[in-house]
Amino acid sequence: MPRRPWKCYRELANKAYVKKEKKTGKMRRTYVTGVPETKLRHFTMGKRDNDFNHVIKLTVDEKGQISDVAVEAGRVAANRYLNKKLTPQNYFMKVLLYPHHVIREHKMMAFAGADRLQDGMRRAFGKACGNAVRVERPGKDIMLIKVDKENVKHAKIALTRTRMKLPLKASINVITNEEYKKNGGAF
Repeated sequence: MPRRPWKCYRELANKAYVKKEKKTGKMRRTYVTGVPETKLRHFTMGKRDNDFNHVIKLTVDEKGQISDVAVEAGRVAANRYLNKKLTPQNYFMKVLLYPHHVIREHKMMAFAGADRLQDGMRRAFGKACGNAVRVERPGKDIMLIKVDKENVKHAKIALTRTRMKLPLKASINVITNEEYKKNGGAF
Protein backbone atom coordinates (compact mmCIF):
# COMPACT_ATOMS: atom_id res chain seq x y z
CA MET A 1 0.00 0.00 0.00
CA PRO A 2 1.53 3.35 -1.01
CA ARG A 3 2.15 6.19 1.40
CA ARG A 4 -0.39 8.98 1.61
CA PRO A 5 0.63 12.38 0.27
CA TRP A 6 2.00 14.70 2.94
CA LYS A 7 -0.73 17.28 2.29
CA CYS A 8 -2.93 15.03 4.46
CA TYR A 9 -0.68 15.70 7.48
CA ARG A 10 0.87 19.13 6.81
CA GLU A 11 -1.60 21.17 8.89
CA LEU A 12 -1.55 21.28 12.70
CA ALA A 13 -4.89 19.68 13.57
CA ASN A 14 -4.73 18.25 17.08
CA LYS A 15 -2.37 18.32 20.01
CA ALA A 16 0.92 16.49 19.74
CA TYR A 17 0.75 12.69 19.80
CA VAL A 18 4.11 11.54 21.14
CA LYS A 19 5.51 8.31 22.47
CA LYS A 20 5.37 8.70 26.24
CA GLU A 21 6.13 6.23 28.96
CA LYS A 22 4.08 6.38 32.10
CA LYS A 23 5.53 4.87 35.25
CA THR A 24 2.95 2.80 37.10
CA GLY A 25 4.26 1.00 40.15
CA LYS A 26 7.26 -1.14 39.29
CA MET A 27 6.96 -1.06 35.50
CA ARG A 28 6.78 1.47 32.72
CA ARG A 29 3.80 1.47 30.42
CA THR A 30 3.71 3.08 27.01
CA TYR A 31 0.39 3.75 25.35
CA VAL A 32 1.69 4.63 21.90
CA THR A 33 2.94 1.37 20.44
CA GLY A 34 4.41 0.33 17.12
CA VAL A 35 6.06 3.66 16.33
CA PRO A 36 8.58 3.34 13.49
CA GLU A 37 12.12 4.60 13.95
CA THR A 38 12.82 8.13 12.81
CA LYS A 39 14.47 8.45 9.41
CA LEU A 40 16.86 11.13 10.69
CA ARG A 41 20.21 9.47 11.28
CA HIS A 42 22.73 12.25 11.89
CA PHE A 43 22.15 15.60 13.53
CA THR A 44 25.65 17.12 13.35
CA MET A 45 27.99 17.09 10.36
CA GLY A 46 31.33 18.68 9.59
CA LYS A 47 33.81 20.16 12.05
CA ARG A 48 32.23 21.03 15.40
CA ASP A 49 34.18 24.15 16.17
CA ASN A 50 33.43 27.78 17.00
CA ASP A 51 36.13 29.21 14.74
CA PHE A 52 33.68 30.01 11.93
CA ASN A 53 32.65 33.64 11.30
CA HIS A 54 29.10 33.33 9.95
CA VAL A 55 25.96 31.37 10.83
CA ILE A 56 23.38 30.66 8.12
CA LYS A 57 19.98 29.53 9.48
CA LEU A 58 16.98 27.95 7.77
CA THR A 59 13.87 29.38 9.45
CA VAL A 60 10.28 28.18 8.94
CA ASP A 61 7.83 31.00 8.11
CA GLU A 62 4.51 29.22 8.79
CA LYS A 63 2.93 26.70 11.16
CA GLY A 64 2.65 23.04 10.21
CA GLN A 65 4.23 19.62 10.31
CA ILE A 66 7.32 18.42 8.46
CA SER A 67 7.92 14.71 7.99
CA ASP A 68 11.15 13.18 9.18
CA VAL A 69 11.67 11.89 5.63
CA ALA A 70 11.63 15.47 4.27
CA VAL A 71 14.06 16.71 6.93
CA GLU A 72 16.40 13.78 6.20
CA ALA A 73 16.19 14.41 2.44
CA GLY A 74 17.07 18.07 3.00
CA ARG A 75 19.93 17.17 5.32
CA VAL A 76 21.37 14.70 2.79
CA ALA A 77 21.06 17.20 -0.08
CA ALA A 78 22.78 19.99 1.86
CA ASN A 79 25.51 17.73 3.24
CA ARG A 80 26.25 16.24 -0.18
CA TYR A 81 26.55 19.69 -1.74
CA LEU A 82 28.80 20.99 1.05
CA ASN A 83 31.03 17.91 0.89
CA LYS A 84 31.40 18.40 -2.86
CA LYS A 85 32.13 22.15 -2.77
CA LEU A 86 33.91 22.36 0.61
CA THR A 87 35.65 19.75 2.70
CA PRO A 88 34.07 18.61 6.01
CA GLN A 89 36.73 20.66 7.82
CA ASN A 90 35.34 23.92 6.36
CA TYR A 91 31.78 23.83 7.72
CA PHE A 92 29.58 22.73 10.60
CA MET A 93 25.94 21.77 10.01
CA LYS A 94 23.34 20.92 12.65
CA VAL A 95 19.70 19.79 12.45
CA LEU A 96 17.97 21.58 15.33
CA LEU A 97 14.57 19.85 15.55
CA TYR A 98 13.69 16.25 16.43
CA PRO A 99 10.59 14.46 15.03
CA HIS A 100 8.69 13.54 18.21
CA HIS A 101 5.16 13.66 16.77
CA VAL A 102 3.71 10.28 15.70
CA ILE A 103 1.65 10.21 12.50
CA ARG A 104 -1.33 7.84 12.40
CA GLU A 105 -3.02 6.38 9.34
CA HIS A 106 -6.34 4.57 9.01
CA LYS A 107 -5.58 1.81 6.52
CA MET A 108 -8.12 1.47 3.74
CA MET A 109 -8.54 -1.53 1.47
CA ALA A 110 -8.61 -0.65 -2.21
CA PHE A 111 -9.49 -3.71 -4.27
CA ALA A 112 -12.57 -5.42 -5.65
CA GLY A 113 -14.88 -6.68 -2.92
CA ALA A 114 -13.19 -4.63 -0.18
CA ASP A 115 -16.54 -3.24 0.98
CA ARG A 116 -17.49 -6.67 2.33
CA LEU A 117 -14.27 -7.01 4.34
CA GLN A 118 -13.66 -3.54 5.69
CA ASP A 119 -15.36 -1.86 8.66
CA GLY A 120 -15.45 1.61 7.10
CA MET A 121 -14.90 4.36 9.65
CA ARG A 122 -15.59 2.24 12.72
CA ARG A 123 -12.53 2.06 15.00
CA ALA A 124 -10.74 4.55 12.76
CA PHE A 125 -8.10 5.72 15.26
CA GLY A 126 -5.32 4.51 12.97
CA LYS A 127 -1.92 2.93 13.41
CA ALA A 128 1.41 4.69 13.70
CA CYS A 129 3.00 5.04 10.28
CA GLY A 130 5.64 7.76 10.64
CA ASN A 131 7.09 10.69 12.57
CA ALA A 132 6.98 14.44 12.09
CA VAL A 133 8.45 17.69 13.37
CA ARG A 134 5.76 20.06 14.67
CA VAL A 135 6.35 23.76 14.01
CA GLU A 136 3.81 25.48 16.25
CA ARG A 137 5.01 29.04 15.78
CA PRO A 138 6.63 30.67 12.74
CA GLY A 139 10.24 31.74 13.06
CA LYS A 140 11.57 28.43 14.36
CA ASP A 141 15.01 27.38 13.10
CA ILE A 142 15.28 23.95 11.49
CA MET A 143 18.91 23.81 10.47
CA LEU A 144 22.04 25.91 10.75
CA ILE A 145 25.38 25.95 8.96
CA LYS A 146 28.51 27.65 10.27
CA VAL A 147 31.12 28.69 7.70
CA ASP A 148 33.74 31.35 7.08
CA LYS A 149 32.90 34.48 5.08
CA GLU A 150 34.23 33.18 1.76
CA ASN A 151 31.97 30.08 1.93
CA VAL A 152 28.67 31.82 2.79
CA LYS A 153 27.38 31.54 -0.80
CA HIS A 154 27.89 27.75 -0.78
CA ALA A 155 26.04 27.43 2.52
CA LYS A 156 23.13 29.49 1.15
CA ILE A 157 22.91 27.24 -1.91
CA ALA A 158 22.96 24.15 0.33
CA LEU A 159 20.10 25.51 2.46
CA THR A 160 18.19 26.46 -0.70
CA ARG A 161 18.37 22.80 -1.72
CA THR A 162 17.08 21.83 1.71
CA ARG A 163 14.26 24.38 1.48
CA MET A 164 13.02 22.76 -1.75
CA LYS A 165 12.46 19.47 0.10
CA LEU A 166 10.27 20.96 2.85
CA PRO A 167 6.46 21.25 2.67
CA LEU A 168 6.38 24.63 4.47
CA LYS A 169 7.71 28.03 3.42
CA ALA A 170 11.14 28.77 4.84
CA SER A 171 13.68 31.59 4.69
CA ILE A 172 17.47 31.73 4.88
CA ASN A 173 19.08 34.18 7.32
CA VAL A 174 22.79 35.08 7.50
CA ILE A 175 24.22 36.45 10.76
CA THR A 176 27.66 36.67 12.28
CA ASN A 177 28.78 34.22 14.93
CA GLU A 178 28.96 37.01 17.55
CA GLU A 179 25.31 37.97 16.94
CA TYR A 180 24.30 34.32 17.14
CA LYS A 181 26.03 33.85 20.51
CA LYS A 182 24.59 37.13 21.81
CA ASN A 183 21.05 35.94 20.95
CA GLY A 184 21.47 32.72 22.92
CA GLY A 185 23.01 30.37 20.35
CA ALA A 186 24.68 27.46 22.05
CA PHE A 187 26.73 25.97 19.22
